[in-house]
Amino acid sequence: MSSSSIAFHFPPCAIPRPSSIRSTTTLAPTLCPWRRNGTQRGRRLSPIAATPFDLSPPPIDHDLADSMMVAGAKVSVDGVVETYDNDDEALDAADNGLAVVDLSHFGRIRVSGEDRVSFLHNQTTANFECLHEGEGCDTVFVTPTARTIDIGYAWIMKNAITLVVSPVTCQSITETLTKYIFFADKVEITDITKQTSFFVLLGPKSSQVMEHLNLKDLDGQPYGSHRHYSINGMPITVGVGNLVSEEGYSMLMSPAAATTVWDILLSHGAIPMGANAWERLRTLQGRPAPGKELTKEYNVLEAGLWNSISLEKGCYKGQETISRLITYDGVKQSLWGVQLSAPARPGSPILIDGKKVGKLTSCTSTREPGYFGLGYIKRQAASEGSTVLVGDDIVGRVVNLPYLAKQRPLGKKS
Repeated sequence: MSSSSIAFHFPPCAIPRPSSIRSTTTLAPTLCPWRRNGTQRGRRLSPIAATPFDLSPPPIDHDLADSMMVAGAKVSVDGVVETYDNDDEALDAADNGLAVVDLSHFGRIRVSGEDRVSFLHNQTTANFECLHEGEGCDTVFVTPTARTIDIGYAWIMKNAITLVVSPVTCQSITETLTKYIFFADKVEITDITKQTSFFVLLGPKSSQVMEHLNLKDLDGQPYGSHRHYSINGMPITVGVGNLVSEEGYSMLMSPAAATTVWDILLSHGAIPMGANAWERLRTLQGRPAPGKELTKEYNVLEAGLWNSISLEKGCYKGQETISRLITYDGVKQSLWGVQLSAPARPGSPILIDGKKVGKLTSCTSTREPGYFGLGYIKRQAASEGSTVLVGDDIVGRVVNLPYLAKQRPLGKKS
């Protein structure tokens, strides 16, 4: 049977809690065929239970690396696929077709316990108390003065909240959250990065593939919505959105299921994308990244992350500063895209009429001959279409960013 004939199934359970997982369980993929119901309507899926999976990396984990090597993967010393020598093709697929990225090196944090919702509600910027099981959102980790640390992509599950964060912040965020658990709090923080795999689907053909895989119930659902399925008896959670866009999908699964899922997606025409192309895409889309656009130099409003902020939920870390900035119109700079005439070094000053008005934070090449950067520019100093100078002699044109264009600024408090 070809891999394209494998079907996803609805299980009666979700991703299991660590306390319920038997450490001796090892899963091997088995092919589960479609079953006909004997009517003119054609095929249907039969529910099958998702078997608990081992939280230690299984022996078959190397099979995914084998599949990626066949696709031309060039792997870094820390095990991240940097490129498939197809970066421009993958970026084109993300814009016009279908691409898939293995982001398993990104951090996954599981927040469980009876007080998990109120805990994250108080520790990050989003309103978790208004969300229900099966929903999700972006939330921002900030300092007490609302300076940015990272964006977390959150899924509200039955027994836990799962967060996807940058690989460079996962450890520090896990440690910080753990530090803020008080004696009476019923909260557990678990880094499940090494015990799970995480893929994202990009491109306008993502929905077509989801329909072919019998996952069309997610089509048209709000950003962050997610459902639990089973493939070959192994659990997989699929959600709307792919970190850089509200379109596309994200997939969280057992490492034992990763090879099967990867091969299925490639058999449906997905172009594999490596980490280098992903970083280019992130920059072109304008999603802020830790250590670049998200640092202690910039607050969450300057980063333009309005959709991740709530002013209605009461006290939380950074809330006082955020409210004051909005009330008194105190945002002094904004994140912009800059089309560049040549590559520029991040950290280079952005100038207008010889006066420094900002700083470049990221730079990448475009598919067409050219370069593109992200940078913070003082308010009133520039607008869309303004000409700037980056560094000593690199000409730039200020443009809006796709990722930030869908952010909805909050009005001033009355």
